[in-house]
Amino acid sequence: MFKGNGSNGNGSGAALLNRIYDDVSAPPSDGNAEREVSAFVGVGVEFKGVIRYNGTLRIDGKVEGEIHTDGVLLVGKDAVIAAKISANSVVSRGKITGDITATDKVKLLTPSALTGSVKAPLLSMEEGVLFNGTMEMTSAEAQPIKQIGRDSSAAMRNLSQMKAAAGAN
Repeated sequence: MFKGNGSNGNGSGAALLNRIYDDVSAPPSDGNAEREVSAFVGVGVEFKGVIRYNGTLRIDGKVEGEIHTDGVLLVGKDAVIAAKISANSVVSRGKITGDITATDKVKLLTPSALTGSVKAPLLSMEEGVLFNGTMEMTSAEAQPIKQIGRDSSAAMRNLSQMKAAAGAN
């Protein structure tokens, strides 16, 4: 049913993600979507429980519970999800109620609706998306603050002095 393309199926790589973003709006029978998707929950299917999967997972049905994948989660426009989600990337055109944690990015495409929290390094939303919740930007590793110009050392000293003064009050 699913055709291989020689990739490792883990959903990594910018080119793969760009193809997946384009494919999420296509019907599941589209040849491009079939090449990348490793698991599929179709329209009319209802699932309650925990889904743990390695690779790309596409959902067009109803899911309630938890979804965990180290790859990409694709949420079609007919999908209704009430779940705690953890994935490398999430691309959605459907309705999600719950918390999303992504190690790479979350992309919400029209007519997506999300009610819940998002924790990811990158969030992208098209115009027309409904988002009710909170967003926490994360990163794999903290970036050091770079000092720019000769006045930056004085500014850092002033900041330290202000913090010390605030702590004394």
